[in-house]
Amino acid sequence: MSKNPPILRESATFDRLTIQEIHRAAETGIYDIRGGGTKRRVPHFDDLLLLGSSISRYPLEGYREKCGTDVILGDRYASKPLHLKIPITIAGMSFGSLSAQAKEALGRGATIVGTSTTTGDGGMTPEERGQSETLVYQYLPSRYGMNPDDIRKADAIEVVLGQGAKPGGGGMLLGMKVTERVAGMRTLPIGVDQRSACRHPDWTGPDDLAIKIAELREITDWEKPIYVKIGATRTYYDVKLAVKAGADVIVLDGMQGGTAATQEVFIEHVGIPILPAIPLAVRALQEMGMHRKVQLIVSGGIRTGADVAKAMALGADAVSIGTAALIALGDNHPSLDEELHKIGSAAGFYDDWHEGKDPAGITTQDPVLSKRLDPVLAGHRLANYLRVLVLEAQTMARACGKSHLRNLDTDDLVALTVEAAAMARVPLAGTSWIPGQQGY
Repeated sequence: MSKNPPILRESATFDRLTIQEIHRAAETGIYDIRGGGTKRRVPHFDDLLLLGSSISRYPLEGYREKCGTDVILGDRYASKPLHLKIPITIAGMSFGSLSAQAKEALGRGATIVGTSTTTGDGGMTPEERGQSETLVYQYLPSRYGMNPDDIRKADAIEVVLGQGAKPGGGGMLLGMKVTERVAGMRTLPIGVDQRSACRHPDWTGPDDLAIKIAELREITDWEKPIYVKIGATRTYYDVKLAVKAGADVIVLDGMQGGTAATQEVFIEHVGIPILPAIPLAVRALQEMGMHRKVQLIVSGGIRTGADVAKAMALGADAVSIGTAALIALGDNHPSLDEELHKIGSAAGFYDDWHEGKDPAGITTQDPVLSKRLDPVLAGHRLANYLRVLVLEAQTMARACGKSHLRNLDTDDLVALTVEAAAMARVPLAGTSWIPGQQGY
């Protein structure tokens, strides 16, 4: 009589992925580095629903009644604020992490639909400036590629104090991406790993932000809007300090936001999701009497028009996309599965961004691979995707009876879970209960 085999029970704490990582760390003695954003499940826009109209609210007819999408950014102090046709912008992604062709494609796609793109760490490329009707220049702690002439060429300036994937930390650019051109723009040795600084070299506290903003306004004759970008952590206080320092626009990046490369432990365990961060930022702005006067752009996991509509209903003026934009260009496309498999990746995983071997030619500096990307075709792909996001968001807004995306508000939202209701500060569906509303 044969003995029954033992029944194995996997540990929730030491699951197979955790055991695999312990073995990897024990064998190599180094932490794991990857690109992308958090892969853990966190409360997100999928945990919210929009309340369409029936009798108590009157919906708009989609084919007859307009739903506006334009947005003005940076009209607090700047004499030349940005006038965008849609409230969806392209986030900062560096030349270095991305190929020159990818940066050009992002500029082309954004220009077609009337929105802005952003430089990222490492400076401004002629390809990007040449194809971007509206370009935001990121002013980062590393100062890589920074020069006053390029700042003046930009349409707005974004002072980066943090990023959602790694708030409190600096990014990485591995040596295989530090080509002669990248090294020249960043004043780095060719082929050597680069780690960006985690704070500005002339930063000793919040008061220095006001000085920096004043300096940037002076060298641009008070024309350019000044954005301040923060990673979502102590959001309420950070927003107040940024507004007090004179920011025209706040850019708020949640932990679902991607990165070219950093420690995986950072990506998964630092920062907060964008869902609870937006109400914290809105509350700070409202208490200062600056909501809608200082615009709020939010990013971190925006994928669909429904995400756009929900973010704006929570109080954002616009959203920004990064990962989704790269996917739209063609990155990690299933047609590349065989080539991705050869480098230890697969379509939809995005673990390969930091290695510079992207067969789509997007997250690489390899001249052979980068030539695979047609900037014109990729730009049109991005424009198509942005148009779909806008059409989806308009559909949601019309269903709620709104003639402009900016008219969406928290009355149009309910939550599916107690956690999402508490974080987003909207009622749990079917109730009027907002958990933790008293005394927060």
